[in-house]
Amino acid sequence: MLQDLRTRLHEEVGRVVVGQQEAVDALLVALSVGGHVLLEGVPGVAKTLLASTFASALGLDFGRAQFTPDLLPSDLTGTMTLRDRELVFRPGPVFTNVLLADEINRTPPKTQAALLEAMQEGQVTVDGQGHRLPDPFLVVATQNPIEYEGTYPLPEAQLDRFLVKVVVGYPDEASERSLLLLDRSGLRPVASDAVRPVVGSADVAAARAEVDATTVSAEVAAYVTSLVRATRSLPGVEIGASPRAGVHLLVAAKASARLWGRHFVIPDDVIRVAPSVLRHRLVLRPEAELDRVTPDVAVANAIAAVVVPR
Repeated sequence: MLQDLRTRLHEEVGRVVVGQQEAVDALLVALSVGGHVLLEGVPGVAKTLLASTFASALGLDFGRAQFTPDLLPSDLTGTMTLRDRELVFRPGPVFTNVLLADEINRTPPKTQAALLEAMQEGQVTVDGQGHRLPDPFLVVATQNPIEYEGTYPLPEAQLDRFLVKVVVGYPDEASERSLLLLDRSGLRPVASDAVRPVVGSADVAAARAEVDATTVSAEVAAYVTSLVRATRSLPGVEIGASPRAGVHLLVAAKASARLWGRHFVIPDDVIRVAPSVLRHRLVLRPEAELDRVTPDVAVANAIAAVVVPR
């Protein structure tokens, strides 16, 4: 099921967004396990277009919130308004299936924190009353890695809620050449107005059930535990991955196994998703930069330090 969804999504999304198959896979993995995605990349690599096209190909409602320094929590979650002499709840943009939190690090921590409850609990609380969000609910947040003026770094607690962080890089030369040959109406690709749903809500539910039914051996579970614990003792790492990271790593590996047509997890699945699941959860020591240690290097070192089970 999930492998078939992947093929259909790659074909449909690829009509508009060229050369970002890894990011599409990450979005599909997150959707299938109820997680959220942080996309990091320079301007112009189609982060926003990818999120909207992905939602359209799934037939899901799409909402966008532009995170700015003056964005209030109520602008995101909604507010109580007076209508016919009665207070009624007016939902904010968070009430959708796929929410694009564009440039999430440009809004103050108070508004960033308003998204925490939605991501973790699937609801928001306004005036003491909880309001359930639609199901499925996927947050796709974006941030620019090179422009830090006027930004507010995401707190560790919020970073830990993202299942994966995907570094959206430049496409390869062949993909970039194909991008130039897409039919366009002015600046906009013609196909972006005609992306058709290739997956339904029943398919998403079936994919979730399929991932939940994926077999995990005791050896693979022990490997995940060892890998997460290894990140806490690496030179240059101040804070390693949390126990929640281990849970996220295992469920992402289960989804990865299904993407490759298997009903059981192997160590290669864990290794494949480890960089995207762990890179944003590690806090490096200040001197690590002098040694050219990056989060991805730290994850690679942890993988190298743990014996892979047979």
